[in-house]
Amino acid sequence: MQPDVNAMLHDLRQLVEVESPSGDLEALQASAGVVAEILQKRLGGEAVLVESAAGPHIRWSGGGEPRVLILGHHDTVFPIGTLARRPFLVEDGKAYGPGTFDMLGGLVQAVHGLALLPDLSGVEVLVTSDEEVGSGASRELIEQLAQECGAVLVFEGAGEGGALKTGRKGCGTFEVSITGRASHAGLEPEAGVNALVEAAHQVLAIAALGRPELGTTVVPSMASAGTASNVVPAEAKIIVDVRVASADETARIEAAFAGLRAVGAGAKVAVAGGFSRPPMPEEVSEHLFGVARQFDANLEGISVGGGSDGNLTAALGVPTLDGLGAVGGGAHADHEYIVVGAMAERARLTAHLVRYLTAPATSPAT
Repeated sequence: MQPDVNAMLHDLRQLVEVESPSGDLEALQASAGVVAEILQKRLGGEAVLVESAAGPHIRWSGGGEPRVLILGHHDTVFPIGTLARRPFLVEDGKAYGPGTFDMLGGLVQAVHGLALLPDLSGVEVLVTSDEEVGSGASRELIEQLAQECGAVLVFEGAGEGGALKTGRKGCGTFEVSITGRASHAGLEPEAGVNALVEAAHQVLAIAALGRPELGTTVVPSMASAGTASNVVPAEAKIIVDVRVASADETARIEAAFAGLRAVGAGAKVAVAGGFSRPPMPEEVSEHLFGVARQFDANLEGISVGGGSDGNLTAALGVPTLDGLGAVGGGAHADHEYIVVGAMAERARLTAHLVRYLTAPATSPAT
């Protein structure tokens, strides 16, 4: 049985045309309603909205003993109004529009793949509202359902060439605040404690923490300081993006930030933030990736630097396979797109994996 690509594009258009930026509760309420309608239309049953401080999540269940969690999100990074500038468009074999690749196309493929199966017992679907901002309001529910099901399929966009994502780095954001003392920059600069100069010292020390050979990147990505050109700055702030491939590196980086000390006399350094998503080790995906390759022996698996909710489930030891969503590119960019010709095949891959995981004798860990 083949998925109906025209029906898939119809559903994708519906999702794209209800803008859903993270944190916009009114927009997310509307988006959740459309997701629920599509689930009910294509799969039957009832899709339940789970209210949260970050907007509604959507749950759907096929009943029976939980065997597999289909995991995705309906929030996007694009502000309201993006659609007017960049409307949904299908052209030259690609579907364009905000959120198509990350990850509305993946949601559509998942639903239409499930619709190919005559029995959905054991299938649980969770579509969250806050993945793009760290999953703070959905993490507990994600982890609960993952443990109940024992296997997780994540429908984030595919890697280059359609590769599945078998590993992900852990992700962290640290905020380094520096306190100095203001003074007149011309009359008595020596009376001040320059927070900007201290920040320069700290940026160099922080950047030196990276170990690319171990997969660790430490990138000071934002900074602010000062109030006027003739004032010695009393405050400065540095935002740092960190990615790690192992738990050992997570611990090293946490200790290094905790150990930051001021270089200049009179300056003070304080650190906030930390890791929001632990690493997703490749061994957690190994078995499910093998099952996927039974469907298509040419599928490749890659480890990537970006994080997803798959990091959370893999950290629990639950077998997790990511990157099952749309083939395309341009995530978070104006040229975001998905390849229409790959949609049906990815839906069929979904059906293959779910059929395997819900078979009576199947254990995802074997």
